[in-house]
Amino acid sequence: MERQVLGRTGRLVSVVGLGTWQLGADWGDVSEDDARAVLDASAEAGVTFFDTADVYGDGRSEQIIGGYLADNPGHAITVATKMGRREDQDADNYTLAKFREWTDRSRRNLRTDRLDLVQLHCPPTAVYSRDEVYDGLDTLVAEGAIASYGVSVETVDEALTAIARPGVATVQIILNAFRLKPLDAVLPAASAAGVGVIARVPLASGLLSGKYTKDTTFAADDHRTYNRDGSAFDVGETFSGVDFETGVQAAAEFTTLVHDVVGQDLTPAQVAIAWVWQQPGVSTVIPGARNVEQARSNAAAGDADVLGPLFTSGVREIYDEHLRATIHDRW
Repeated sequence: MERQVLGRTGRLVSVVGLGTWQLGADWGDVSEDDARAVLDASAEAGVTFFDTADVYGDGRSEQIIGGYLADNPGHAITVATKMGRREDQDADNYTLAKFREWTDRSRRNLRTDRLDLVQLHCPPTAVYSRDEVYDGLDTLVAEGAIASYGVSVETVDEALTAIARPGVATVQIILNAFRLKPLDAVLPAASAAGVGVIARVPLASGLLSGKYTKDTTFAADDHRTYNRDGSAFDVGETFSGVDFETGVQAAAEFTTLVHDVVGQDLTPAQVAIAWVWQQPGVSTVIPGARNVEQARSNAAAGDADVLGPLFTSGVREIYDEHLRATIHDRW
């Protein structure tokens, strides 16, 4: 699989990584054995970047990754975690004392003395502008608790604010065929600054796989059921903020585009993932996987040939027709 430098971390990572939200919670039940099998299948397929967070399953995702890597020391995996959402979302909670508390817990969970990359986990917008926040993160780097830090954001404006900070190594943002605004704003700015871009939600919570119909249902403990209105967290994290029925229709057109334009033997999901990592400025894309088959299929997208401008034009046409009016200005 192709590898690229992850911004100011200086680390080479696979262009397709692994998001591990689903290994902790909020996507229905995934057993620990199944979770470890997903990690193993991903690593064997060439994935060298795992993304997690301290709140995924209240630390379960971190613990599973930590145990897996302890048992498989030969795998050279860069692990990024996230912090901040264990507390009430008040900007005043983002202090050095809290950073130490949160990173100490993550280091225990991941069984490491120094975290590879720590990201602020979609904090209140005011946090991105506070000097003391970055001073605190710089202190953790100086103390050796973390190697690098970045931010995970909801909006383009938050990303641009963080990119301007000299210590920020990476920015994580939703980028997929249903969320195009980062293409024109975030990616050029990040490239110019040497900041890595981690693209999350590349399948729009599964919509871009083309497997859903308007009648598809999900488990009660799956965020695709309980967060469609944004009552638990930002609605943009669920189906990228797209109304489900609108998303199903747009996904059907995306599938048709794949069949008509892409000559490779790839599924719509693989094309959706490949298209994201092939955008100039993207360092890695982090689809999730709930089983070994999904993990292998996702990783295979890292070997896809260049999709080309005709495909991108088709993506933009679908976006303009179905999604721009409700999505573009919001995030």
